[in-house]
Amino acid sequence: MALRGEKERLSMILGSHLTTIHDTLQVLDQTAPSSLDKVNWEDVIKMGDQVSKQATTVGMLWTGEKPESKTIEENMASYFNTLQGFLLLSHGSTVGAGPTLSSSIHASVKQVVDSSFRLMKETVSLYGSHSKNQKQSVPQFVGAVWEATSALKKTPISNITAIGRGMTQVAVSVRDVLREMKELKPGSSDDDPDDKAVDAECEPSGDNSSEGDLGNDLSPVEMKVAERAIVVVSDTLSVIKELIRSITGLLKLEKPNDNSTFVDSLEKLLQLCQDLGRQIDEIGACLYPPQEIPAIEGAMEKIHTIIDVMQVELGGLTGALDVFLETCNVLRSSLKQLASELTSSSIADIEAKVENITLIN
Repeated sequence: MALRGEKERLSMILGSHLTTIHDTLQVLDQTAPSSLDKVNWEDVIKMGDQVSKQATTVGMLWTGEKPESKTIEENMASYFNTLQGFLLLSHGSTVGAGPTLSSSIHASVKQVVDSSFRLMKETVSLYGSHSKNQKQSVPQFVGAVWEATSALKKTPISNITAIGRGMTQVAVSVRDVLREMKELKPGSSDDDPDDKAVDAECEPSGDNSSEGDLGNDLSPVEMKVAERAIVVVSDTLSVIKELIRSITGLLKLEKPNDNSTFVDSLEKLLQLCQDLGRQIDEIGACLYPPQEIPAIEGAMEKIHTIIDVMQVELGGLTGALDVFLETCNVLRSSLKQLASELTSSSIADIEAKVENITLIN
């Protein structure tokens, strides 16, 4: 009974600590006001190292005899005091941070908090237990804290770095779409489209043998559209890469406490870049037969608008747009060529339908 009572007491103490940290996290959901002194991220990393050391101390409690409840209680108090200090420093580091940088910081901080919670909950649950298997779980929880605090070193420390990473993710996605598009292949010249349609109708509904052929049966007209679209996607990737290069070149211009129009423009450029990626996804998805021409045309119109706005925003930041403007103009040219191909495709489709009607009559 005494052992159970001590475990319940430890659980209540742990609950109190967890509530305090949760309350602090709610405050940290808001970016620190510019009136506060900005905390250097290096100081946050150092405090994270202290959290890591506290986790090591927790792990050492279970290497020998069962620890006393008083020892666990004192250990919890020390751990959560350090964690609280870590959170407050993290909050101070968000001074001047835009939404993207704040989100990156909060994600890294939350990993440290979550892993710490799991470790301390496991510590309390182990009290009074004689299971060796349970004790063997402690090093895993300690290791999770080590990994979370180590990851702090990879967290972006400026708006430009955070936004540059966001744009890089879009570039990777566009590159993946480009690779998939290059795998599109024309159907055999011996295949009659009408025969293929009949075969498809005659196949049992449960037969999925043709799924692997998706994208391998484009007509000559559809293949020409795909080839033009590949050029558009490739040129879009070049625009994104040049945008990233232009943004990273502004690193020395970013002020630690600046959360004004400079950061707002960076955030808008990231949103435009992400929207550009969505339009490329749309075009890629519409190339599989039967190709969705209106949807492709709609995506193209949006791309035109996006790069126009991008030029205005980037020009307001750098003032020098020569290379970026050149890549945008190349993209505009490839969009024009794709539009011409889509028009030809539509005409060819109409002629084919008319011919089919004539043959039937």
